Amino acid sequence: MRLEGKKVISLVHHECEDLELWYPILRLREEGAIVHLAGEVANETYIGKYGVPAESDLAYGDVNPEDYDAILVPGGWAPDKIRRFPEVISLIQEMDANEKPIGQICHAGWVLISAKILQGKNVTSTPGIKDDMENAGANWYDEPVITDGHLISSRRPPDLPDYLREFINVLEGK
Repeated sequence: MRLEGKKVISLVHHECEDLELWYPILRLREEGAIVHLAGEVANETYIGKYGVPAESDLAYGDVNPEDYDAILVPGGWAPDKIRRFPEVISLIQEMDANEKPIGQICHAGWVLISAKILQGKNVTSTPGIKDDMENAGANWYDEPVITDGHLISSRRPPDLPDYLREFINVLEGK
């Protein structure tokens, strides 16, 4: 198991894209990583866009970034809610400052935009937020996955295998 001993925090809220939340969690667990979910409230059940539930282990404000090796931000409509929490913005900024892997897919770029960490970064996302990404100073590419140092970005569910292969490689190297 390539990621044994690694700890990853995944953010969650209502209306997340179910595959973009669960596929990364399951793949990372298959590789031996410990993955916790953080939501607005601890021990809360959040319902994804297609009705799949996910229970948070922690509240956003209870996450100590020093306890985790990486962070995942799922897409869907949840990122528009997730980015409104100052605790999340601080968490993303601290993970970025410490060059810990940050995975973002689809609309998750909104969270990184709000954290103001995309200036000069090479990224991808759903084409629907391309302008937002570029307005935040990022260089946007229409590719299944883009890795820029510790930042791994992807477009949409069909790109999940490429996204996780790359995320796992970056996390394994940390």
